[in-house]
Amino acid sequence: MDVTIYHNPKCGTSRNTLALIRHAGIEPTVVDYLTTPPGRDELVRMIRDAGLTVRQAIRDKGTPYAELGLDDPTLSDDALLTAMLEHPVLINRPFVVTPLGTRLARPSEAVLDVLPADAFTSAFVKEDGEKVLDEEGRRIV
Repeated sequence: MDVTIYHNPKCGTSRNTLALIRHAGIEPTVVDYLTTPPGRDELVRMIRDAGLTVRQAIRDKGTPYAELGLDDPTLSDDALLTAMLEHPVLINRPFVVTPLGTRLARPSEAVLDVLPADAFTSAFVKEDGEKVLDEEGRRIV
């Protein structure tokens, strides 16, 4: 299965998402979006395919969001996209693209929605100890 993750290795959610993908036996294409951000068309497609608005896909925590005035509700999607491309840290993470769909994997277990359910046969625990999959690979809700 062809899977791409737009990843930030410093982010725990992103690391957990990558680990879940690998737990499914899939070695994804890993894109460090801070150094290699998606192009405008790809970013628009990911946001749309994930069912998000541009504003929902922007990250404010730990970014220049406020100092750039991006909290202004009158800013257009085009202006927000331009800011995200000029400052990739504003792109929320991790986005995961698979043939089954696209997700902003926040929380990390949201990635399970776009991975084959039968790929999991054992337990998975996040870095913080939270159990995501039981011993038989079933999602814990």
